[in-house]
Amino acid sequence: MTFQSPWWLLALLVVAALVGVYVLLQLRRKAYAARFTNVALLGTLVPKRPGWKRHLAFGIVAAGLATLVVSLAVPSTEVRVPREKATVIMAVDVSLSMQAEDVEPTRFQVMQRAATDFVDVLPERINLGLVSFAGTATTVVPPTTDRGQVALAIDNLDLAEATAIGEAIFTSLSAIENFQASLESSGEEPPPARIVLLSDGSNTVGRDNEQAIDAAREAGVPVSTIAFGTDYGTLDIDGENVPVPVDRASLEQIADDTGGSFSEAASASELEQVYTDLGSQIGYTTEAKDVSYWFVRAGVLVVLIGAVLSLFWTNRLV
Repeated sequence: MTFQSPWWLLALLVVAALVGVYVLLQLRRKAYAARFTNVALLGTLVPKRPGWKRHLAFGIVAAGLATLVVSLAVPSTEVRVPREKATVIMAVDVSLSMQAEDVEPTRFQVMQRAATDFVDVLPERINLGLVSFAGTATTVVPPTTDRGQVALAIDNLDLAEATAIGEAIFTSLSAIENFQASLESSGEEPPPARIVLLSDGSNTVGRDNEQAIDAAREAGVPVSTIAFGTDYGTLDIDGENVPVPVDRASLEQIADDTGGSFSEAASASELEQVYTDLGSQIGYTTEAKDVSYWFVRAGVLVVLIGAVLSLFWTNRLV
């Protein structure tokens, strides 16, 4: 809970002062009553008061006033709302190391399933594109709201040699730039963009990660990375088991330096959860919602209750 006009909370001091005056008056009334030495005579002169009920009624009214004062400070709370628009490029690693079976049945097959789930998670208004990379990077599907086109492209991905992570980021940035240029030419304001990069290895060819990081930062495009696989993955190459561990450090650096998020998934279920969480982050945003009307309604209701009880018990307000 936050307040857009917190200075109004100082008015609570007025309510506190009112309570203080009320308490002081009650103490003075007791002191005045104590001056009568003939208690029996005092009982005939002073009508019987409702006692604690009178104090309770005043306390309820004071609580209602305090609630109304809080409403003046415009309390707000964070709410989750769908983004109006955004552009997301999903860059997937299709290098041969994705054949490793440390994630069953293979890293590649699980990645395809989870990537398809990610397509379904994003709201329809999000423009989604697909880039595949191995020794080179290619824009398979430019940003579009046609989810079927992206899902079909994911199903038809093929593996190739080498891993060009830096080139994947540059290609993704180019796809975003071209799409934004087309929007601007039609008079539309380009929405925010993000790259989601899934890889299981180190950059082996093309421009290095540092160059790609600088380019992404200059473009203002965060790169969220997912390290996929385990430290114990191997490939059978000509009868020899070749280790293909995940390079978490490089992928985490890309995310940290560009303002994205880093995740790792060593199983199919973990990867699906990562995609679900990431899709929620991209497809939705949090906004401050004014909830002062809650306090206005509550305050008015509490004041009315206190006033009714006071009239019922004492035949007067407070």
